[in-house]
Amino acid sequence: MAPADVKIRIAEITGCDASHIAAMGGGCVGEVWKIGLSDGRTLVAKTGAAGSGLALEGTMLRRLAELSRLPVPKVLHADDGLLLMTFIETAGGLTAAAQRHAAELLADLHGLHGNAFGFECDTLIGGLHQPNPSTASWCAFFRDHRLLYMAGEALNAGHLPSRHMHRVEALAGRLDRWIEEPEHPALLHGDMWTGNVLCRDGRIAGFIDPAIYYGDPEIELAFSTLFGTFGEPFFERYSGLRPLQPGFFEERRDLYNLYPLLVHVRLFGGSYVGAVDSILTRFGV
Repeated sequence: MAPADVKIRIAEITGCDASHIAAMGGGCVGEVWKIGLSDGRTLVAKTGAAGSGLALEGTMLRRLAELSRLPVPKVLHADDGLLLMTFIETAGGLTAAAQRHAAELLADLHGLHGNAFGFECDTLIGGLHQPNPSTASWCAFFRDHRLLYMAGEALNAGHLPSRHMHRVEALAGRLDRWIEEPEHPALLHGDMWTGNVLCRDGRIAGFIDPAIYYGDPEIELAFSTLFGTFGEPFFERYSGLRPLQPGFFEERRDLYNLYPLLVHVRLFGGSYVGAVDSILTRFGV
C-alpha cells in the first residue's frame, strides 16, 4: 500500500489526518510505517495483502490484552490490508533490570491457565501458519502440531532434507523420554526473541508480534535463549517466581528449540539446517 493510500485509510479509521509518515524496519509480511496524527498521537501501521495474517496478528494482540497484563500495543484496526496500533516509545536495550522486569511479566503470563493445549484459533509465527487444535496432552501437541508439522512444512518448501525429516520423526516418537506433562496449559507469547521485546529505561515497554497459544512455559523460556534474548538476570528472577524443573538447561531447552529452528529452516533454510542437525545428533537420531 502506497504512503498516500495509508494516509487515506488512517484518516478514515481515526478521523484525523496523518501529518507525518515514515517507513520503519521489521515487517515480515508487508511495510511498516510510523504515523504522526494531527491530534498529536503516534501510531504504527502495518500493511499487507489478502492472506497476510495481519488480521490474525491484531486478534492475538487483542486477546493478550484481554487475557493478561502483558504490555502490548493497543489495536485500533486490524484486517489483512492494514493493522493499526499505538506506538510504543523505546529507549535502551535489555539491561539486567529490563530482563528482571521481563521475568516478572512472563511469570505472570505463564500463571494464566487454559483448559487444553492449543488455542481457540490457529495463529501465526513469523508469518507462517501455526496450528492450535485443542489437545489434552502436551507431548502429543508438541509432537504433532509443532515438531512434525513445521518439519513437514520445511520439507515441502525444499528447505529440509528428507533424511532430516526422518530423524525428526524418529525423535518425535521418543519425546516421552524427556518431556513430562506440565501441571497446566499456560498462556504463551510464543515468539520470544529480542526483536519482539521493547524496552524503555530499564523496563519492558511492550511485547509485539505474538504467536500465542497455551503450552508448556519451558518452550517459551527455551526460545528466549536461542538468539541470546534473555540471560542470567532473567532466569534468576523468573526461577524465584516460578521454579524451573531439573533438566531444563541440560536437555529440554535444546529439544524445545527445535521448533523455532524449524520455523527458521522453513523460512530461510541455510545454516539453520545445521543447527537442527546438531540437536538431532545430540538426542541420538
